[in-house]
Amino acid sequence: MTKFSLKNKVAIVTGGGSGIGKAISTTFAGQGGKIHILDFNMDGAKATVAEINETGATAVAHKCDVSDQKSVNEIINAIAKEEKIDILINNAGIAHVGNIDAVEEEDLDRLYNVNIKGVYNCIKAALPSLKSKGGGSILNIASIASTVGIDDRFAYSMTKGAVLTMTYSIAKDYIKDGIRCNCIAPGRVHTPFVDGFISKNYPGKEEEMFEKLSKTQPIGRMGSTQEIADLSLFLSSDEAGFITGSNYAIDGGFVTLNG
Repeated sequence: MTKFSLKNKVAIVTGGGSGIGKAISTTFAGQGGKIHILDFNMDGAKATVAEINETGATAVAHKCDVSDQKSVNEIINAIAKEEKIDILINNAGIAHVGNIDAVEEEDLDRLYNVNIKGVYNCIKAALPSLKSKGGGSILNIASIASTVGIDDRFAYSMTKGAVLTMTYSIAKDYIKDGIRCNCIAPGRVHTPFVDGFISKNYPGKEEEMFEKLSKTQPIGRMGSTQEIADLSLFLSSDEAGFITGSNYAIDGGFVTLNG
């Protein structure tokens, strides 16, 4: 038998059109899952879906702003009418660089709406289907910023701290419904966002800054999106059936070894 099989399971992945979300979507599809990608960027979502469908697996793209509760409800309710939801991956999120002096009210609201309210909206909409199925898995993508101080990440850290504590609450409140809820806390992961950030802020010094940022992890490099996807697969699979209410660091030793 295949370990970590998702055969006959239905997974929703927010932000599945690029970066970590794309790696999760393609990895889950490769293990037999049917994937519903919710993404504001339909070009990316459709590209990921096309890549998955070309392999013979099944994926569907849905244009969705996770901060819009009405849109989230309509999409997830429509999915649930056709098939029961087994897995929800709350991956969609946005970043912000700056200490509290550099955070304006509109910045705070923008990050709250996507990173906190977006997770709330998706969990609330998916819970009825998960409960009716007799359980399932919710996995939230948090961050090392949930538990340790990071320079110039005030607003981002605030939102990811909330993701961590929401994880604990959901795990506690719905354990009797057979619903597991965990989160993972990535360190710096090499994504298109990182490349764009370096290009924008350090023109002409891209290689130097990439190397510098890579070495902030004690292991000496950034993580890959595939490594995040593989941990996500394990935690969403039946093999992780005894795990709930847990936060998994995947950070090259950043949290525990940098002190």
